[in-house]
Amino acid sequence: MITNKTDFTQRNIAIDIFRALIMLLMIFVNDLWTIKGEPGWLGHAEYNQDMLGFADIVFPCFLFVVGMSIPYAIEQRFSKRISGVSTVAHILTRTLALLIMGVFIVNTESGVSQATGLNIATYRILMVVAFLLIWNIYPKTENKRLTHVFSILKIGGVLFLLYLAIIFRDDDGGIFSSRWWGILGLIGWTYLICAFTYLFTRDRLKYLLPVWFFLVVWCILKSEMKVGGALLDLPHGNFLDQMLNIFHIGNGALPAFTIGGIILSVVVARYSNRLGKKEIIISASVIMLLFLVGFFSNRIWIVSKLQETPPWLFYCTAIAITTYTLIYWLVEKGKVSWFNMIKPAGTATLTCYLVPYILYSAFYLADFQLPDTVLKYPFGILKCLFFSLLSIGITALLNRAGVKLKI
Repeated sequence: MITNKTDFTQRNIAIDIFRALIMLLMIFVNDLWTIKGEPGWLGHAEYNQDMLGFADIVFPCFLFVVGMSIPYAIEQRFSKRISGVSTVAHILTRTLALLIMGVFIVNTESGVSQATGLNIATYRILMVVAFLLIWNIYPKTENKRLTHVFSILKIGGVLFLLYLAIIFRDDDGGIFSSRWWGILGLIGWTYLICAFTYLFTRDRLKYLLPVWFFLVVWCILKSEMKVGGALLDLPHGNFLDQMLNIFHIGNGALPAFTIGGIILSVVVARYSNRLGKKEIIISASVIMLLFLVGFFSNRIWIVSKLQETPPWLFYCTAIAITTYTLIYWLVEKGKVSWFNMIKPAGTATLTCYLVPYILYSAFYLADFQLPDTVLKYPFGILKCLFFSLLSIGITALLNRAGVKLKI
């Protein structure tokens, strides 16, 4: 096993704040569908639209912070003398959990047929309850009876989830299937690749940087240009694409964000204790270079989240590094008391992500509707922000009640 020379034993509060801020914004942009008249730049750009919408920045930043968390999670396991085999199993089970939840959520996006005996709101509430039964953090106890109860709850959750999958029919009568993996599924596949990458490279930048460059080059080669096709336009079904599709690497953009986050964490952990003018200049130069590369590459490719183009990759990576650097500076200056309000979004992120599904379903069942004035711009923006804060507040209450997802 490689000996690690970088200190990951201390919790990086800046990462928690970064994650919480992204989660707040993710819920915010995901709630924009409930309002009308909002500015176009707030939402997602269309597939062929050459534009970076505000919503197009949130997901890549989340992937980036997933990468930033990986070195801390893995190194802390090894510092506790947890075996490499156990760590591999942890990565696999965590990935499987994200894929399962992602597929369930995606299936409900096609509607839930009345043939199931459930409406979509009830189905989603039962689905989230099953998630909680399986992946909740149950308190550690030496009481065997309680231990058995927790095990029964987990098994019950698994059986209930299987039942929901079996009875599922969408609005067109389609059965439960993988369809596409959804946001959680995409995070799962990306986490799998990048966590294993770090497991074998550890904190050695001489290996991590070439992996990032490979993913960037692959994105450049496989992305459709404004004029003509992709630079590497291989026949459909070719061996190379099939091999990479096994791990759902796609054109490399998504794992590039997460590997970029890993690299930044390694750099921060290694050099934060000797941060001087030289390091600040280098950091600013990297950010500026990424923005410039994004600007010039935009002459060849459009900026598109849906197409996962190189300019989107460069711009969003630069934005992620800039945002984290600002948060890190605020932490160093002790100006992060505001973080307490959104802290649950950074420490119970998965729970927070699922809370809106419960809220939407509860509103549907209660036939709760807001006045039209509240659902139109500009008041609608405040409504979406309030909904995000409400979701985080409910997450905090669930945590206090002992309900917190952890995979």
